[in-house]
Amino acid sequence: MRWWIITNTPLGICHEIMKNIKPLLQLDEFVYDLPAKLIAQYPLQDRDQAGLMVVDRARGKISHDIFAHISSYLPSMSCLVLNESRVIPARLFGRREKTLGRVEVFLLKRLPDGYSYETLLRPWARLRPNERICFNGGRLTAEIVDKDKRIVRFNKKYITRSLERYGHMPLPPYIRRGDEPMDREYYQTVYARNPGSVASPTAGLHFTPSLLDDLRRNGHTIEKVTLHVNHATFKPVKEEDITRHKMHGEDYAVSRRTFEAIRRAKDGGQKIIAVGTTSCRVLETLGRYKSNERHSVALEGSTDIFIYPGCAFRMTDALITNFHLPRSTPLMLVYAFAGADLMRRAYAEAIERKYRFYSYGDAMIIL
Repeated sequence: MRWWIITNTPLGICHEIMKNIKPLLQLDEFVYDLPAKLIAQYPLQDRDQAGLMVVDRARGKISHDIFAHISSYLPSMSCLVLNESRVIPARLFGRREKTLGRVEVFLLKRLPDGYSYETLLRPWARLRPNERICFNGGRLTAEIVDKDKRIVRFNKKYITRSLERYGHMPLPPYIRRGDEPMDREYYQTVYARNPGSVASPTAGLHFTPSLLDDLRRNGHTIEKVTLHVNHATFKPVKEEDITRHKMHGEDYAVSRRTFEAIRRAKDGGQKIIAVGTTSCRVLETLGRYKSNERHSVALEGSTDIFIYPGCAFRMTDALITNFHLPRSTPLMLVYAFAGADLMRRAYAEAIERKYRFYSYGDAMIIL
């Protein structure tokens, strides 16, 4: 089988397109029926007790365990790559300064001036340009400086502390409840460090400090990258021909030390394990460069790499992931990695065995 990668990043478009292009992939290939009762609404108290589906691509076999035993399935001396982005309490509830009507401001991306953010605003239709929204009695305010682009400017620069006090965790829409204090802990990986995501890189939620220590003691190495997850991760693809879908850019950063460590591991024959589709997207963004181009690799920027069946994986040897929404780009990525037929069988078996789905749900490792 021949493969290609498509990316819209300014670093250069990679066109390894097949000469004899097969019929274009259709959106209805990425649909499955899920009983609502299988969508996890709360996290497990013990993170590593989540269910673990083990998918062996070479043998086409599926088996079952718990996440605490994941070391048993990793290739020896693996290199695990984690996304250490930290979820910010990105939902703010305030009042319109003049009418006192309630407003929700969902922060998407901080802009370079440090005061302004791209946002989602609700109720958008009622709001006016240059209108001011007040939070916590007016100690924090935001002015709508560009309604069409949904850009607001706060009265304070770098509002991290204010968000910690007034913000709410941005739980995904399929969790049908308001955020609770425990979400500050459980909707965050134990190794989260760099604030910026508005959705959790959920494959990492199952790790505990002791499990990470055990992995190191068993000879595995752990490297960390950052990709700030955008709200668009929850948006379903709408194009019937999925190759026409345009990804939203997400900011990533990798230290030179980490990049060199991952490249040495890869060149030395270690298996690279992407923890989550976000880590995978960073790895494959870096993997577009040849070994002799490693000094020109952009180690930070924005990536809108789109990985779907027909894409080559140059860096990722195994993938740890959760179960993903129908018609979503993460689902397309795992179909690309494991093959559509095997993934359809895996998802059907997960539903039959009543796995817990989505952000607070169970996990899968694809070998």
